[in-house]
Amino acid sequence: MKKISLILFTALVLGACNKKELDLYPYNQIETAQAFNNTNNVDLALGGVYNGLRSAGSYYQGDWNVAFEVVSDNLVLNQQGRLSQQTFYNWQYTGNGTSGLFGNAYSIIRRCNAIIENIDKVVAADTYKNNVKGQALAARALLHFDLSRVYGVTYLNATDKDSTAPYVISTDATLVPGKMSVKDVYTKVVADLTNAETLIGTSNGVGRISKNAVQGFLSKVYLYMGDWDKSIASASAALGATPAIGSISTFPSIWTDASEVGVIFKIKNTLTDNSNTLGVNYYQIVGGGIKSEYNVDYNLFQLFKSNDVRKATYTVTSAYNGVTYNHVIKYAGKTGFPVGVLDGKVLRSAEVLLNRAEANYRKGSTAAALADLNLLKSNRYTGHTDVTLSGSALLDEILLERRLELAFEGDRFFDLKRRNVGVTRSGKGDKADGTGTAPVFLTLAPGDYKLNFPFPQAELNFNKKLTQVTGY
Repeated sequence: MKKISLILFTALVLGACNKKELDLYPYNQIETAQAFNNTNNVDLALGGVYNGLRSAGSYYQGDWNVAFEVVSDNLVLNQQGRLSQQTFYNWQYTGNGTSGLFGNAYSIIRRCNAIIENIDKVVAADTYKNNVKGQALAARALLHFDLSRVYGVTYLNATDKDSTAPYVISTDATLVPGKMSVKDVYTKVVADLTNAETLIGTSNGVGRISKNAVQGFLSKVYLYMGDWDKSIASASAALGATPAIGSISTFPSIWTDASEVGVIFKIKNTLTDNSNTLGVNYYQIVGGGIKSEYNVDYNLFQLFKSNDVRKATYTVTSAYNGVTYNHVIKYAGKTGFPVGVLDGKVLRSAEVLLNRAEANYRKGSTAAALADLNLLKSNRYTGHTDVTLSGSALLDEILLERRLELAFEGDRFFDLKRRNVGVTRSGKGDKADGTGTAPVFLTLAPGDYKLNFPFPQAELNFNKKLTQVTGY
């Protein structure tokens, strides 16, 4: 298959590397001749994949957790903040402002491809080889799934003619493809994940993709595809007989990295890494007060009930410079680390449980959907009594819990897009009582072209086969 140009890859890698990082070669930069001559270097190459997921500024340990909340209905720009991300907030993004995500994703994909292409040269088929290859396949699939969601319509909303960013399976930098069918991309995502599921280890340690993470990713991809049976089966495989999603007492500890209960895959952030991007995306401490970039939308804040453990874990109400706001404190950080430094959670079992609940509902298995909903609620609400719901009321409650559970994690925009409902903001202001400065732009109707991000103009200038996303 043809490969996307590496103009952005080269700029990103060389621009981000200092001499010390270059000395780590091939950890940060994969070169076949040197990176695949023994298993130690294969381990370094695989480490390079995870390093990319951690250090890429626009990915999981970077802007992902805020950018796709900013473009949804969960946040309101704080007028006393640094006024960051305003082009996203105002839906005014162009091809000159989206290169980071595109380039970072394909750079990491190239590292995955180098492993997949060369692992057979190092060792014969065995557990080690299969596990490494499985991790590379899973990461490649996850990255392409994300690219497809960003740059194209989602599967259930796509016709055979709808296209998105191409699926790249080669390290050859000389070949340049055009866009690829959305449905073809999803087919390849599923193929890579199902292949990975047969190869990957059951336990690779914290910060590495394991079998249950692959199964959890599959549950999400199948949910997007409307394949309810497979979504349910994959979710059940990932969760096991007794899903551990974090109890009311342990849930806050997940967000200080004191507990990993319910965390299926996360990006480790050590004192050496010391990245505070996740926290700084939302606020800084100035003069002992919280100076927010974005505050919780007033209507969303009201949806968090007083007996919901997530309310105090995710938010706090306090004044800054004489004005009271509802702040996002989900990424305040872990004990003993600078403010804002914590591990980036990519997949949690609560999300997988919600995938299964929705798939069960849409399949018509009301009792199973209700059981999953009550399992989640019993671990989030003090004094919870199981609810009995059916029909649209049950679906609404599942979707509400998804919004609350995954708030400020970068899921909301894609969930609205997946369900083809567009974005409708409340119109409330940035202050704690809903007054203050409201967003100027309030609605993205279903099908609006701005629900899909534009390709970077620099890439289009080089790759004439890659035409711009429709509408830009």
